[in-house]
Formats: sequence, C-alpha cells, structure tokens
Amino acid sequence: MKKIDRETAQRILDTADIVDVVSDFVSLKRRGANYIGLCPFHNERTPSFSVSKSKGICKCFSCGKGGSAVNFLMELEQISYQEALRYLAKKYNIEIKEHEMTDEERRIASERESLFAVNEMAIEHFEHNLTDTPDGQEIGLTYFRERGINDWAVKRFRLGYSLPGRAELYKAAKAKGFGDKFLVQSGLCMEDEHGEFRDRFRGRVMYPIFTLSGKVVGFGGRTLRKDKDVAKYVNSPESPIYRKSYELYGLHQAKQAIVKKDKCILVEGYMDVISMHQSGIENVVASSGTSLTEGQIRLIHRFTENVTVIYDSDPAGIKASLRGIDMLLAEGMNIKVLLLPDGDDPDSFAQNHSSSEVEEYLAANEQDFISFKTKILLQGVESDPIARSKVITDIVQSISVIPDPITRSVYIKECSHSLGIGERVLTLQVDKFYHARRDSEALKQAKEQARRSLEGLESEKNTVVENPRQSSADDSVAPADHLAYLSKYEKGVLRYALKYGMMEVGDAWDDDGNKMSVRIIDYIRDEMESDDISFTNPLYAKAFAEAMKLREQSWDDDLRRHEQRLDAQRKRQWDEGVAAIRSSAVDLSEITAREQALQANCDERYYEDLKQFTICYIEKILASSPDDELRRLTTDLVSEKYHLSKVHTKFTKIETEVDRLDVLVERAVYELKDAILECRTRDLRDEIRRVCRSQAPDSAEVARLMERNIELTQLRSQFAKYLGERIIAPRK
Repeated sequence: MKKIDRETAQRILDTADIVDVVSDFVSLKRRGANYIGLCPFHNERTPSFSVSKSKGICKCFSCGKGGSAVNFLMELEQISYQEALRYLAKKYNIEIKEHEMTDEERRIASERESLFAVNEMAIEHFEHNLTDTPDGQEIGLTYFRERGINDWAVKRFRLGYSLPGRAELYKAAKAKGFGDKFLVQSGLCMEDEHGEFRDRFRGRVMYPIFTLSGKVVGFGGRTLRKDKDVAKYVNSPESPIYRKSYELYGLHQAKQAIVKKDKCILVEGYMDVISMHQSGIENVVASSGTSLTEGQIRLIHRFTENVTVIYDSDPAGIKASLRGIDMLLAEGMNIKVLLLPDGDDPDSFAQNHSSSEVEEYLAANEQDFISFKTKILLQGVESDPIARSKVITDIVQSISVIPDPITRSVYIKECSHSLGIGERVLTLQVDKFYHARRDSEALKQAKEQARRSLEGLESEKNTVVENPRQSSADDSVAPADHLAYLSKYEKGVLRYALKYGMMEVGDAWDDDGNKMSVRIIDYIRDEMESDDISFTNPLYAKAFAEAMKLREQSWDDDLRRHEQRLDAQRKRQWDEGVAAIRSSAVDLSEITAREQALQANCDERYYEDLKQFTICYIEKILASSPDDELRRLTTDLVSEKYHLSKVHTKFTKIETEVDRLDVLVERAVYELKDAILECRTRDLRDEIRRVCRSQAPDSAEVARLMERNIELTQLRSQFAKYLGERIIAPRK
C-alpha cells in the first residue's frame, strides 16, 4: 500500500480552495469577507457554518465542527486523511506521487478504505458484466433498454449487472486479493452455515449508491425473475460506510442542479431518478423506497429550502408517506406536492414527455402541501364527524411543526376557511401542539447536553491523570486543578502563536550587532524560556512545538517560494495593465498617470497578499495536519465568529486585533506568567499551613517559605503595574 508523499500533499493543500470544496456539499452565500451556510454536521435552520476563503478554513459556531478542506472532507465523508487528499487531487487534476507505506502505516490503514476499495472493485465488476458479457448484454442491458434507459444514463449512474452464478463476484474479488472479511462486511457476499461464500446480488441489475463526493457505499439490486418467492429488490446492509437513513439516491449527480434551480424534486425509486435525469430534469433524488428520515432531510437542506414531492395516483402510498412531509415542514422547508395523472409514475411520465413538458406540468400542478394533505385525508370522511375530527387534528399537527410563526398563521387562516372551523379554535390547538413539541425537544436537548458534559468531564479527568505535566521551575507536578486553571491562559498565548505566529512584532540584534526581525512566535518562545515555563496542557505543548518546527524548518523556504510566485503575479499584472493602458490612452501624460496608478495597485496587491500569507502560514498548515487533535485545536483557536461589515469600515479606520498585536501578545504572556505565580503562591501557602500544623513545626522551614512567599508577592506586584489591578488577580 502506498502513501502520498509530503511534497505532493503540500501542493494539494496549497491548491485546494475551501469555498470551492465546501460548495460541493453545502449551498453557501457571501457574507462580508466570508461565506455562510447550513452546517452539514448537525441539524439547524439558521446558518451558522462559516467559511473563510482567505484563511482556508470552515467552522460551525454551533456544533464546533470544521477545519481545513481536508478536515471538512474527513468529517463529512468519514474518510481518512489520505483519502481526503486523493479526493482533492482528483478534483484539481493534481498528479499524485507516492511512496511505500511502512509496516506501521499499513497496520493502521483504515477499515473504511478497504470497504471503499472493495465496493469500487464491485462496481467495476458489475459494469463489465453489463456491457461485456453475453448474460449482461442479453439480460441486464436488454432490461434497461426496455425501460427506455440510454447509454448516457447507464454511464452517468454507473448501472451494472450481477451474473447469476453462485459466487462470480466472490471469485473475482479473491483473484484481486480482497479478503473475506470486507466482502462480507460490505454486504457484497454472504457466508452460509457450511463456511461457503456466495454473492448477495446474483442475477440482478445493479444500482450503485454514492456519497456526495462520488464514493460507492452500497448497492441496490433488482431481480428480473418472475418468481414470487424472490424479493424484487435487495439492498446492501448497513456497514461502517453505509447508513441507509443518511443517503439519498442520485444526490451525487443532482447536487449542482439542485443549487442552480434552488429546488429539490423528491421521488421514490431508482428508475424514477434515472428517467427524470435522462429527460433533462436533473434536480431529482429518491429516498430509495424507505420513509424519509431526518438524516436525508438534512442532506437536502444543505442545498435548498424548496422541495417538491412527486406522487403517483396511489392513495395508499400517498397516505403512508405523509409523515415524512411533516418532518420536512419541521425543518423549515418550503414544501410543494405534485400528483401525477392516473397510471403514471415519475419514471413513465418522464419517459413519455420532454423536459419542457415535465417542467410545465410541474409549474402548473404542484400545490401547497397543507392544502394537498387536507384534500387527500378528507376524501371519504365528509359524513363521519369522528373520522373528520381525527383528520383535522392530523392537519393541525402538521401546521404546528412549522417553525415560522407567520407561516403557521397563514396556514391556520386558510384551513379555517377550507375546513369551516373557527380560526381561534385552530390557533389554540396549533399552539398546544407546538409548545408540547418544543418542550419535548428542549428536554431531549438538555439530556443530550448533560450527557456530553459528563463525558467531557470524564475525558478531562482521564487526561489529567494520564498526562501530568510540570508547571514550575522546581519540578513539582502541577495538580489537576492547576492544569484546568492555567488552560485558559495557555490557550490565549497559543492562539496568538498559531494565528499570527509569523507576523513581525519588533526588532532585535544578534551577537554580531546585526538587526533582525522578531516574530510573534519567537517572542512567545523567548519569554517562556526566560522564566523556565512551558505549556502544562500536553496538547497545547504539542501544538506549539509543531508551530516552532514550521518556523525553524519550513518558513524560510516557503516564504521564498511564495515571494517568487507573487513576483511573477505582479509582473503579469503590470504587463497586462501596461498593454491595456497603451492601447487606450490618448496622450503621454495620461499614460504616465495611469502607469503610476497601476504600479501602486500592483505593489498594494503584492504586499497585501504577502501579509495574508504571513498571517495564515502556521494556522493553514496545522489546520490541515493529519493529526486529528492538532487539526481540531487549530481550527477552534483561529476561527472567528463575527466580522465587521463593510458599513463599519468604509468611512472610518477601525483598529483591529492585528493593529494591536504588540500590546495584546505581551499582555497574554504576562497574564499567563501571573496565573502561574498564582498557582505557585497557592501551593506555597498550602505548604506553610501544612508545616505549621505538623506536630513539631520547623521554624526555619516556615521562615524560608514565608520569605519565598514575599518574593512571589513582590514579583506579582510588578506584573500588576503592567496588567492593572483589575485583572492582576485571577482567582481559581
């Protein structure tokens, strides 16, 4: 097994555009310098997922997840670091250079990678069967042709055929070196009671199921036999890479069209999706015959708030799926419903009509869901008061799940008119259901938050026990309460190191009298070393060490290469600008004036780009680290929830954090030192009390400790002159 080499990995990370990558999975809108959208990692109705193009990171300020483009893909697709790099390399057409993995790297190669690999082998096997074997052509391909599916759709959805032999896929997989474990775990093969293996999907046409990024996670297989004792459809079982309730068939192919049209059309089956796409309507997905789930709804909500659900004319099927629509309403989605003509389903309707005819029918016949539900449920119960009251209660419950109060009010008014029931009565009942549901959700969230808090405390407790660190010069081990107390101050210093570490904070002179620039990370290191202190939190210590490694081993070369790129960019900008000026200017004075303005613009862009590179250097690399803890910590520390809008900065100069770094970094370091002194003072006082309470107090020892206490107090008073009395005394 091979691993992407460091040089190629860095090229991939430098090329990847975080906005471009995230936009493949989430619908983003510009907000100031950043972009914002609905978080793909948890359920939300108000966007809190921020993407910074300049920093190359994303962050949800609600659930906390995010990171670089690599981390985003790893979290979202549940793939490894190497898989995320390969995805980005493929996206940006970057040639991958690899080296052989060590025995240890092979040992920790993820189970998920093996499952993805065996599924990719299977899809290629099924595609080959369909187009290049007699059985596939005569049975599988003939079936698709009879259903009106052309070569374009076969290729787009990577349709295939599983041969009817007992273990054709199993034999092919074993010949390529795949183990029994992953063939069974993926659901492609099954082991019987005699220890023999057979194919799950034998004799079926195959519909592969893709993730948003295009990886195969499962399959659906349809039998072409007429036997009643044979299941019509067989699907892959749940596995570490496939959770049915979190996948939508066709979303990988439909996501761009959904964003473009700002609408998702929801159908039921594989063939419905394929035929609609083939007819030119590509913003279509399917729940694959299952009831709509919260996970699937969240997938849709990443790309649009507008959903049209297409039904055929089967009343029983419609009533069975209404609960899923209520879930869409609760998510704050705008729901329309389309009822097809008698005898038609989305597959047949798309086959028999052009794309323009389908779109015209959609526009003319889709209707509001509440009105549709009212009409469907009231059929046949007009003369039965009890049944009618149950239907009305059902409709009122649907209205109550809508989060927007104005929308609820509009629906209440319409239902009052159509049902002949007083608006006040309906309002009271809707409010009753709404508040009961909200209280239930609040209780559920409180329980979940309490559970996470307990887990966090337990984790912190274990970390403290397992990773004691020294915090003082006298080699005493920092107690657990010291570790927790100092964490706030250590985090403050570390944040400046990771976020602004390579920015210049002043000048210094070496032993030979040469002037040199002092960068923020150098200042922090020197200040901590001068007082013989270090980070007590093991993760913070590791992050700072990695940042220093970048400063000492990579910065000079990376800066030189970036300056060369900027020089080339400035030259191109100058040459193009000069050519434009000389082709349009009317006299020499205009040429001179415009060239001076162009020169100023080129220089401004050069130095602004260089400044951004310097600011983001450490955070950008560590936010893409293969180390999970380091990557998450960096993202958390450098992310900013709020940004000043252009309204506040257009007409006046606003002093930013960058403008005050010389003061802020020094203050953060002094606050950390003062907090360490507070811990030492507390320990010293405890020691004095212990000695004084002993059966035979040692007066000399007490005097020595008291003298040491006076020294610490005087030292802290010096800090107080700088920090100010109001913040000098951090109390635990």
